[in-house]
Amino acid sequence: MSIGDADNRGPLSNGVIFNAYPDSIGSKLADSVALLSRPELQDAFSLFYILPTFFNSDLDRGFSVIDYDINDELVNRKDLDELERLNIRLKFDLVLNHLSVGSPQFRDLLANGEQSDFSDFFIDWNQFWEGNGQMGDDGVVLPDQAHLDLLFLRKPGLPILKLRFPDGSEKPYWNTFYQEVSDPELRIEDLAEIERLSSESAAHCLSVINAAIRNGHDPATADLAVNADLEAAVLAVVMKKRRYLGQMDLNAHSEQVWDFYDETLGKLKAYGASLIRLDAFAYLHKQVGQVNFFNKPGTWDYLDRLKQLAGKHGLTLLPEIHSEYGSALHEEVAAKDFPVYDFFLPGLIIDALDRGNKRHLLRWINELQEKNIRTVNMLGCHDGIPVLDLRGKDVDGNYRTGLLSDGEIEAAIATVMERGGRVKNLFGPDGKKIAYYQINATYYSALGEDDQKMLLARAIQLFAPGIPQVWYLDLFAGKNDYAAADRGGTGGHKEINRTTLSLEDIEHGLSKPVVRDQLQLIRLRNTHPAFDGELEWAETGESVLSLSWRHPEGTATLVAGLADFSFSVTSSDAEGKETVRNFG
Repeated sequence: MSIGDADNRGPLSNGVIFNAYPDSIGSKLADSVALLSRPELQDAFSLFYILPTFFNSDLDRGFSVIDYDINDELVNRKDLDELERLNIRLKFDLVLNHLSVGSPQFRDLLANGEQSDFSDFFIDWNQFWEGNGQMGDDGVVLPDQAHLDLLFLRKPGLPILKLRFPDGSEKPYWNTFYQEVSDPELRIEDLAEIERLSSESAAHCLSVINAAIRNGHDPATADLAVNADLEAAVLAVVMKKRRYLGQMDLNAHSEQVWDFYDETLGKLKAYGASLIRLDAFAYLHKQVGQVNFFNKPGTWDYLDRLKQLAGKHGLTLLPEIHSEYGSALHEEVAAKDFPVYDFFLPGLIIDALDRGNKRHLLRWINELQEKNIRTVNMLGCHDGIPVLDLRGKDVDGNYRTGLLSDGEIEAAIATVMERGGRVKNLFGPDGKKIAYYQINATYYSALGEDDQKMLLARAIQLFAPGIPQVWYLDLFAGKNDYAAADRGGTGGHKEINRTTLSLEDIEHGLSKPVVRDQLQLIRLRNTHPAFDGELEWAETGESVLSLSWRHPEGTATLVAGLADFSFSVTSSDAEGKETVRNFG
């Protein structure tokens, strides 16, 4: 099943996608390119999904993009030439919803305020909610409760970052995802240019300000014991030195933003892109009185416009949408002729292998076939193992049958947690948890670090409908990295599955049977014509899964025992010559 051409209709590729950061292997992209050039990986992959530290970024491991120029510290143009020589096409992210505060556009806004050429490039929170809320003492509009109750939030509290401009004014801007504000300690020379501030007062202000900063307090609340004019001058120095990190939401009502998207797509195409993942697109359309997650019909209007831009550049779009199965948003996106991510498969495979039962997994495979839903599937990825997606709740809070019941989902979470996983949750405006979101673990650790289970999980992924995407750490049977997760603090849960593999790790990994056998299966999936054909499944007991791909030029069949994890793969060519490989 192919995933579409520039109009998201015809064939782009039916091959396997390799997925990594530019520095996931060794220290730069050249090391990943060298791996893909090795004979052990010959013909294994057709595309390379390079995560956005390929670009200049400053936060969230690349998803806070400063600009879409090549990050020269990690990437060289020669790397792209070599990937082209290997006939490996590229997949990149276009982060639709936000840009870094370090972007040229936001730096200009910070420097020039309302006089900035980019004054409407980002979303002024107070202006957005004008007439639909009450101004608080902190200078931030609190939306009316009816609107607030609708908002879909990704972090505790209001999704804002409050900024101070050169004229001393402050404004909150919409900030759905990450942010960090820090104040570097002052030096005495920072205060030297303030007229009428005596050296004694300067020393006192310096001591008070720096003590507040060291203790994690807002220096603007410190008692400086000077008159109001001098206090304002000192605080202006503090604010001038204030450092912001954050992903600031873009104002899609601005034509400047759409010009930026157009320019960026052209830049990605020039790098060698064929496939573009639309990151966080469901948050882009914002409107008072809506949930501000996949607003309708506004989100459809945006997707149509993006499809036209992508077509101009010869690119295929892959919208990234996390939503509960019961909302059927994945079906709606697929019905608009877009491929979608299969965020359901990873949890369903864990359930099938842990319970030794194919019922839920096969139901989903059937549904994909019957509804002609084109997907990119995966086991692990840079993010987490989705679990919220499997639920049956719809957009109105009603329930229909999920892919797993809540009890089955909770059981899967508990099992993976016992194996060392961690959980990411969603929060309401009051900071209270409202739902689990994803499990953070390597897929190998989520399966109990069992080589045979990992190998069978990979085989099921490769024989399931959709284009397989392979996370580099799963390929090398990587284990949970607790030290990295702990170093990352409250937002570090994802680092558990982002370990950088040294060149020595790669050499050792390529000698392991679980790695070599995965590569054999991946190569079959990437090159055998059967996977351009039709998928069939045989009626077997609940603990046996049998999937066959048939094409005039050959067949490929997986017969898997979900109870003991043994399986066989049989392939044949156009003349009927069979090759059988037993695993376990």
